[in-house]
Amino acid sequence: MARRDAITIGLAAAALLAAGAMRLLIGGEGPGLPESGVVWELRAMRLGSGCVVGAALGLAGVLLQCLLRNPLASPDILGLASGSGLAVMLWAYLGYLAGHGTAIGPAASGTAAVIGAGAALAIVLMLARRRGRLDPVSLILVGFVVGIIGSAGIMFLQHLMPDRGLLTSRWLVGTISDEASTTTLLVVAGASLALGGLAWRLGPEMDAASLGDDEARSVGVRLGRLRLVLFASAGVLTAGSVVLAGPIGFVGLVAPHLVRLGAGPGHRTLVLGAALAGAAMVVFADALAKAVDFGAGRMPVGVLTAILGGPVFIWMLARRQREGW
Repeated sequence: MARRDAITIGLAAAALLAAGAMRLLIGGEGPGLPESGVVWELRAMRLGSGCVVGAALGLAGVLLQCLLRNPLASPDILGLASGSGLAVMLWAYLGYLAGHGTAIGPAASGTAAVIGAGAALAIVLMLARRRGRLDPVSLILVGFVVGIIGSAGIMFLQHLMPDRGLLTSRWLVGTISDEASTTTLLVVAGASLALGGLAWRLGPEMDAASLGDDEARSVGVRLGRLRLVLFASAGVLTAGSVVLAGPIGFVGLVAPHLVRLGAGPGHRTLVLGAALAGAAMVVFADALAKAVDFGAGRMPVGVLTAILGGPVFIWMLARRQREGW
């Protein structure tokens, strides 16, 4: 690993450690060391959830940006997060109609989320093509529209299930829950770790694919297989994050970009760095919500990641327009 890459990875890891320490020391009752072991366990669970969600979104952002050769691609910009959320809410509503209540198990919610993410990405890829090629502007516009439709669908289903109103309102913009099951967390963490390892192994192929189809084929990259793996992996990672925390925006966009600024475009460094940076972003946002005590710590994490990441997205978009599409 080059010195520049090692420094970038080290900074991302240090940021995650600092955010994790901050999260463990700050709770809804104020800063300080908790005396109860139960409080420690709750804070540790939220810390673990934040790390897994942020890492999954950071990895999904790297994979989508490689798949589409567009640094502005991310799960939320392309509507994957909203698609996952809509599928989960639709499954809950079907259970509500069947008289089983609105609570659904982790297996069912995970399956629904994967299907929703895959469907959203397929729609975006189909509608964003112009003359057989993906148009960057169309990609963002179609993704934005798909995301809006997904969010509107979630809100519509929310009103059909009044007993989930407040919970759904917070979940819609992304929130780290105190009630996430250990089983769900471990399953999503295991899937993220496995897919992260796979992405790291495919790093050289992703580097070649980013240069163009001809260059990739010249070094023996099987583009069809690679794109299928990236497509499926991004869908699973996005679905896992949605199951744990709802649709959290801008993490998958900003985390890879921050790593590129420090280490360059090498995908093996991007995979590890974006996972660490994404985890740091989500954990820091969760700690900040508790520290500032927005609504007694009930401020959804997605609100703060949007406040932090929105200006970065605008800057990236303006930079891309100056450089030309």
